[in-house]
Amino acid sequence: MTLKMDIAQLENKTRDELVELAKEMNITNHHGLTKQDIVMRLLQAYAEQEGNTFCSGILETMSDGYGFLRNISLLPSSTDIYVSQSQIRRFGLRNGDMVAGQGRPARAGEKYFSLLRIEAVNDLNPELAKDRPHFGALTPTFPDKLINLEVPGDNLSARLINLIAPIGRGQRGLIVSPPKAGKTTLLKSIANAAATNYSDIHLMVCLIGERPEEVTDMKRSVRGEVIAATFDEPVENHTRVAGLALERAKRMVESGKDVLIVLDGITRLTRSYNLAMPSSGRTLSGGIDPAALYPAKHFFGAARNTEEGGSLTIIATCLIDTGSRMDDLIYEEFKGTGNMEVHLDRRLAERRTFPAIDIPRSGTRREELLLDAETLKQVWLLRRMVSMISSDSVNFAEATERVLERLRKAKTNAEFLANLSREA
Repeated sequence: MTLKMDIAQLENKTRDELVELAKEMNITNHHGLTKQDIVMRLLQAYAEQEGNTFCSGILETMSDGYGFLRNISLLPSSTDIYVSQSQIRRFGLRNGDMVAGQGRPARAGEKYFSLLRIEAVNDLNPELAKDRPHFGALTPTFPDKLINLEVPGDNLSARLINLIAPIGRGQRGLIVSPPKAGKTTLLKSIANAAATNYSDIHLMVCLIGERPEEVTDMKRSVRGEVIAATFDEPVENHTRVAGLALERAKRMVESGKDVLIVLDGITRLTRSYNLAMPSSGRTLSGGIDPAALYPAKHFFGAARNTEEGGSLTIIATCLIDTGSRMDDLIYEEFKGTGNMEVHLDRRLAERRTFPAIDIPRSGTRREELLLDAETLKQVWLLRRMVSMISSDSVNFAEATERVLERLRKAKTNAEFLANLSREA
């Protein structure tokens, strides 16, 4: 049976039929797996039956036309798998594709495993990869489908964002924060809420220049793909990991999938590009090269909702009030490029009021596309009430604390807004 027929048959079978096939192949622990996971297990079993090794990874193409399948770290390693130029051309493979297939060990004089036969590209029939649209050809539109972050439990951060700065599929959001204001915790809340409520959204957490212990904590607490380059690694690793993670997300959007990238943070990524790129001979105030801003803007600007089906949502943190002129300039460059902003306030953080969200300054463009008319009216009422109370710095903190206290007492946002309308 040909490879194409094998894959086509597996994709056309129901989950129950695939489970029966898995039993015949002596594949255990198939309970709770998705249909696509069972297909991949069967492909692996077929490869082992033929005496080959089943391997998969993220494709990184080289300037000479060949490529390598990288592991989850997205960095070069001795376990990478070589992909020939002819295979890349035949299936129209692109940077960031998740490729799976049968491989063989390195022969004498070779350094890497080699890919013999491609079984799947982005969990789909490789023959379909040729006809994919290019990401740049997809039509960007305003986000119009809400990502509801309200989950059971005491998740005030996500609930408050749901009201004052709702996130839609394809949102380009900035979390603007001074140091130690709780931005990483806020990102974690957003990531966990999205993973809990939506199994169809692929979650990627991209940590650039973070502390190693923060990376470990994120891997343990977030149900998603965590890609990291810590601050003690070379800046080339930072830029390489970020670039390949973005390409992976683009390939998934081209296949019609919804992807959420949580990036911590855009400031350190821009600093890494500033160090890694050759100097253009021009320098802005703060010591940043104008050429270093382009790749970081390219990353952030990739977030979009598309008419053709897929979407890429990026929520990134941006540092301010660090005492660095460079950080202030990076924020000024990115201010206005997003269509959603959440501002964290140092005064609230110093009072240990978390989430330290500055309600009046936070918001989403075209929020009427994400919220129904009644909810929108109640959110505007909330904003007016907060604005009336927070006339000075003391009242500002008090207004936020009162909102959080009422959110705690209400089990849901709907109940909170209903109580607010009755009291108005």
